[in-house]
Amino acid sequence: MNSETNLKPIKRALLSVSNKAGIVEFAQALQSFGVEIISTGGTAKNLREAGVKVRDISDLTGFPEMMDGRVKTLHPRVHGGLLGQRENPSHVAAMAEHGIEPIDLVVVNLYPFGETISRPGVTESEAIEQIDIGGPSMIRSAAKNFNDVVVLSSPKSYERVLAELRTNGGSTTLHLRRALAAEAFQQTATYDRTIAEFFDEQPQELLPAKTTIGLNKVSDLRYGENPHQTAALYRTDSKMNPEDCVSGLANAQLLSGKEMSFNNYVDADAAWQLVCDFSQPACAIIKHTNPAGVGLGPTLAESYKRALATDPVSAFGGIVAFNRKLDEEAASEAAKIFTEVIIAPDYDPAALETLQKKKNLRVLKMSSVEQPAGLEYRQISGGVLVQSRDNHKLERSQLKVVTARQPTDAELNALLFAWIVCKHTKSNAIVYAIEGQTVGVGAGQMSRVDSVKIGAMRAQLPIAGSVLASDAFFPFRDGVDEAAKSGITAIIQPGGSVRDEEVIAAANEHGLAMVFTGIRHFRH
Repeated sequence: MNSETNLKPIKRALLSVSNKAGIVEFAQALQSFGVEIISTGGTAKNLREAGVKVRDISDLTGFPEMMDGRVKTLHPRVHGGLLGQRENPSHVAAMAEHGIEPIDLVVVNLYPFGETISRPGVTESEAIEQIDIGGPSMIRSAAKNFNDVVVLSSPKSYERVLAELRTNGGSTTLHLRRALAAEAFQQTATYDRTIAEFFDEQPQELLPAKTTIGLNKVSDLRYGENPHQTAALYRTDSKMNPEDCVSGLANAQLLSGKEMSFNNYVDADAAWQLVCDFSQPACAIIKHTNPAGVGLGPTLAESYKRALATDPVSAFGGIVAFNRKLDEEAASEAAKIFTEVIIAPDYDPAALETLQKKKNLRVLKMSSVEQPAGLEYRQISGGVLVQSRDNHKLERSQLKVVTARQPTDAELNALLFAWIVCKHTKSNAIVYAIEGQTVGVGAGQMSRVDSVKIGAMRAQLPIAGSVLASDAFFPFRDGVDEAAKSGITAIIQPGGSVRDEEVIAAANEHGLAMVFTGIRHFRH
């Protein structure tokens, strides 16, 4: 067994942490295995007050802590104890000659530099004092020598180590030591990147020549898009997209129901981004990232009814998002059919009680209805595509009427509503709508005219009298001709085609109003 797992006993541990959560309990557990505890400064004080027997770092090094604690662990008797290879005769001889005792486990988490610089009004000198030197040095020394040493850089890993000690009689496996070393190097890399960015006096480019993506694992998921794929949820770190740390879906609270799946997260994000684009009370029902229905109303219940009426069949098993605190009336309406996920910024107690009766319904609470700025990332084979988010908001004053007939106020309201929904629909995207309610959606087709046909074909509400939104320009007049057959009255589209005159002429022939936005909203 020892040859297969490379079990190594823990006899001596060095504990020096900024985050004291769980450290007393961890030290007490280590002592139950007969482990000698060495510690520094505030950590040693906390442990002694809890009755843990502690050996001071100065006793190990022969030097006192000095310079306001800046120098305490930067010593050969610390790093020699971490780096010395136990099965290397020359290393063992050097340790014996210089009185270096092996350290089998080091627990270090770093000074809170990132948290410090995020505080308003923090000075450079205050930030500098939170740059950890000894901590990263010890982490790297221990991680390099993972064959012999356990490195713990997060309180989340305490129980993993204790579980192995219980299983293996006070020893750890090579597999665990190697995994913890990888986590430790990830942490020091992120820490150093945060410091480097702080000291970079040049304005940060939105898309620099080189960047590092910081991801922090939240949880494993049951599987990915399909059962044969493994998956996990990660949060982006605060330096990558600060707004995501507050409003992003990865930070949502699961108030009730089963755990979220990979596909739940993808669809829920699409639903949430859509409703956040509306200032009025809004509801969006999403299936496979496309809107099955979207509604606005004086109440959330009314907005849900309007969204549902667009396509009641597709709404079954969908994702439902609201952009207001959910009340009992709306919750009762949403609970009438099977729904995978409901998302809202908050819930009335009675609404939450209603939804919690549906045991399989996942109820998510978001912290903000603000659309985050920053970047979004999409992996391709061999690389990553990075772009700024599509947060463009169209104002009525930006519309250019290009037809003989001017749109009415009601048509303009419907066009602007349809335009927002179209922005969140997969290309080629066509959305039929009346004021505050979708009528039909044609999404993701290879031909724009096919999207026009499918949107009309799948409509459950009357299309006659509705308006149409197209996420990109019409390359030919056939899309306008096809839509006109269904009785639409107005069209909103970007414009910019070489055949714009032909398309405008078609709209005029059918007596339609048409407006150009000058902006495209492809969504692949």
